Amino acid sequence: MLIDTYGRVATDLRVSLTDRCNLRCTYCMPEEGLQWLAKPDLLTDDEIVRLIRIAVTSLGIEEVRFTGGEPLLRPGLVGIVERCAALAPRPKMSLTTNGIGLKRTAKALKEAGLDRVNVSLDTLRPDVFKTLTRRDRHHDVLEGLEAARDAGLTPVKVNTVLMPGLNDDEAPDLLAWAVENDYELRFIEQMPLDAQHGWKRDGMITAGDILTSLRTRFELTEEGSEQRGSAPAERWLVDGGPHRVGVIASVTRPFCSACDRTRLTADGQVRTCLFATEETDLRVALRAEDSADEEIARIWKLAMWGKKAGSGLDDPSFLQPERPMSAIGG
Repeated sequence: MLIDTYGRVATDLRVSLTDRCNLRCTYCMPEEGLQWLAKPDLLTDDEIVRLIRIAVTSLGIEEVRFTGGEPLLRPGLVGIVERCAALAPRPKMSLTTNGIGLKRTAKALKEAGLDRVNVSLDTLRPDVFKTLTRRDRHHDVLEGLEAARDAGLTPVKVNTVLMPGLNDDEAPDLLAWAVENDYELRFIEQMPLDAQHGWKRDGMITAGDILTSLRTRFELTEEGSEQRGSAPAERWLVDGGPHRVGVIASVTRPFCSACDRTRLTADGQVRTCLFATEETDLRVALRAEDSADEEIARIWKLAMWGKKAGSGLDDPSFLQPERPMSAIGG
């Protein structure tokens, strides 16, 4: 098992397939983009599948989430999903995406074995979307969401970040829209993972702000810790159910004590935490002439054994990791 010194066991693997993205969200990266990883540094499809196989068959991983950057930009994505679906035991598989390419890929991903998707959408207003993402692709995201729902990649979860002065007034409208379309909406506090390092705690929309706004229109009933388990989102029933809304409050309500995640970057680095400043290289072991699954598993277990108790966000000396979110994987 991937266990740490605090007794937490990682059963959820987040796999970044690329650091590239076709949006330029203001809270993630600059308008001109970033310096992308060189192709030789990226894990190949075979290497990704091998690492997932080791994680699932030898290290107790039960769920795999494909992330990016934008994972739909990975040419071999459908094949990777199909090969991982053939593993025994078969992991649950999901995808976090901006949704732009889902209209053309949702059916193929479902047939390959993907279980569900999380789609990032911060606004219902096309003009605000263009301001936030610096791209005029709002309609493509909406069509992608519909395609995912129609393909059976359910529950379709929508991830939303609220930004002061841009979309912070949209929480009730977004929830009404999600309920109408049978999506599960999850608000995420803006985290200090932007490439510009411009995040400020006193400028963010908090979980408390979000819940206050939602309660102006909806009755929210908290599900409680038993239903939550190790999930990052606190969830509430909307007007008695069955629809739910979630809030991921990484900053103001950290959930590190129940964390069950391990992360793999697109260039083969293990990260024990989203906010970690250290990484452990698996790519070297993968590409060694005498590469052995047992050695890779040993390195991975050693990395997770050293996982820190928390993210350190509440520490005045907290420093953002060098990698931005797009290069870490959500």
